[in-house]
Amino acid sequence: MNIIQSLILGIVEGLSEFLPISSTAHLIIASKLLAIPSSEFLKTFEISIQLGAIAAVVVLYWRRIWQNLSIVWKLAAAFVPTAIIGLILYKIIKNFFMESLLVIGLALFIGGILLIIFEKWYAKKNKSAENEQVLELENISYRQAAMLGVAQSVAMIPGVSRSAATIVGGLGMGIKRKTIVEFSFLLAIPTMLAATVLDIYKNPGSINGDHLGVLLVGLIAAFVTAMAGIKFFIKYIQKNDFKAFGWYRIIIGALVLISLL
Repeated sequence: MNIIQSLILGIVEGLSEFLPISSTAHLIIASKLLAIPSSEFLKTFEISIQLGAIAAVVVLYWRRIWQNLSIVWKLAAAFVPTAIIGLILYKIIKNFFMESLLVIGLALFIGGILLIIFEKWYAKKNKSAENEQVLELENISYRQAAMLGVAQSVAMIPGVSRSAATIVGGLGMGIKRKTIVEFSFLLAIPTMLAATVLDIYKNPGSINGDHLGVLLVGLIAAFVTAMAGIKFFIKYIQKNDFKAFGWYRIIIGALVLISLL
């Protein structure tokens, strides 16, 4: 992988990490389009580059977290089930799911359909349940947080989308859209940090001195574009639902599946 390829992947990561479209799927697809040879470094890069996007969340939300540390404990409650499931399924995820464009294409396509169906159901339900929503991060219960962690774990399948799984799970539990989106942002911090540490521990030779410059470029690109992506997403959800992302997923998933034919 060269610097230009790393820069492109960093931009893809930053723009897609917090949208319900699966950043991992987009990184894998982009890697294929850029004709980057498959390697242990590429797999580790596709995981660890997400730290750049996570750094953007820390910069934007550290003050909110510092002022209310109860949010940290709720994030911990959400992280635990994800961590347990991730440890159990690590080898399957990395050696099978992250190599399969068929899995990615199906996950994007089917996930898009389900996202549109969910939004239609949610719109009808929300007419009568508006006043019952959890309005702030501080109001999320520990039980809800743990259930959100279980929902997030479904996104270990590339193409599902960590943010989509978490957000849909939160909306289904009556959490306000902006609140669950922000919780999804914050939950990415321990989740992706742990995923990166685990991957480097399991594959200590996947990154060497020659890779550091390439990785750094990707991390910086992901950080800068994620800052813009987060701000865009927060503004977008004030007046819009996720059906447009559902259609986008269907189109990209269909293109991936057609390419396999």
